[in-house]
Amino acid sequence: MHEKLFDPITLGAIEAKNRIFMAPLTRGRSTQPGSVPNEMMATYYRQRASAGLIISEATGISVEGLGWPAAPGIWSDEQVEGWKFVTDAVHEEGGQIVLQLWHMGRLVHPDFLGGNPPVSASATKAPGHAHTFEGRKDYEQARELSVEEIARVVGDYRHAAENAKKAGFDGVQLHGANGYLVDQFLRDSTNLRTDEYGGSPENRTRFLREVLGALVDVWGETRVGVRLSPNGETQGCDDSDPPATFGAAARVVEELGLAFLELREPGPDGTFGATEVPKQSPLIRSIYSGKLILNSDYTPEQAVADIEAERCDAVSWGRDFISNPDLPARFELGAPLQPNVNVPLSWYLPGPEGYIDYPMLTKTSETAA
Repeated sequence: MHEKLFDPITLGAIEAKNRIFMAPLTRGRSTQPGSVPNEMMATYYRQRASAGLIISEATGISVEGLGWPAAPGIWSDEQVEGWKFVTDAVHEEGGQIVLQLWHMGRLVHPDFLGGNPPVSASATKAPGHAHTFEGRKDYEQARELSVEEIARVVGDYRHAAENAKKAGFDGVQLHGANGYLVDQFLRDSTNLRTDEYGGSPENRTRFLREVLGALVDVWGETRVGVRLSPNGETQGCDDSDPPATFGAAARVVEELGLAFLELREPGPDGTFGATEVPKQSPLIRSIYSGKLILNSDYTPEQAVADIEAERCDAVSWGRDFISNPDLPARFELGAPLQPNVNVPLSWYLPGPEGYIDYPMLTKTSETAA
């Protein structure tokens, strides 16, 4: 019934054993201080290594770019050593994993920056509240990055990509979605610049192009991907003409020849805000000739239908992978899925509960009739 999901697929230099990918999922379990990955995180990823490809949780490229309590980083030698536990565990189980590189931009609260303001494409302020070690606090206004500082941030991405290679990852994915820094440059509600990084869609994709270029310099285009969220407002970040903006972004990805592009297209109950605006994936599919991964609220049947119709090449699952570490086996056997427990507290609170304590299938009697 779901055989198509178990066809292998090649993404550049990455050979995935199936088309059931694990989406990036922030879980907040790194060791503090230092945002260092640990053995518990290695267990978590090991349990989920049957995915065709694991896209890691969003990982801070620098102190400036990380504003989520206990999320991991990739800027220090200690973090590199911690990630080696994770990549070794996944590889021992026959899996593959790429590291998602993250700069949160204006969504970093000053508490994480010694009281200094966050940075963004322009001097804007996000709506709502930031998660901090002391609880929820209102976001504060960001300051606009200068052209010289933009070059420095691109260098931070390059350094993070080099560290990801040292840590043993199979590639990297740029987090360009969900209202974070790359998205803040892409969309015209948050990019108010009048220089070469603002104005036209092509100018607003300049930062995306420069960062991806740095990642390709380190890894080669065959091991670099990007995630975009081209549909509707997300964390206060919106665009007046999504087809023009994300069509331009897709052309950048196509021209660079990246291995894969993942699109988040949430349904009415999606996280980071619901959307009912027209999906941009058909337009992007017509521009980008590489491997396209779609994400958000899929059933296996819907995934098979979209793959067979060539609307995408693979599908990534997020929340279902949290509570079903053996998700591919459950799809293959028609077994029921376990629900997430204590949600959303267990998504982000420290400790093993709701993290590495979800059981695997043990008996054929657990499969559906």
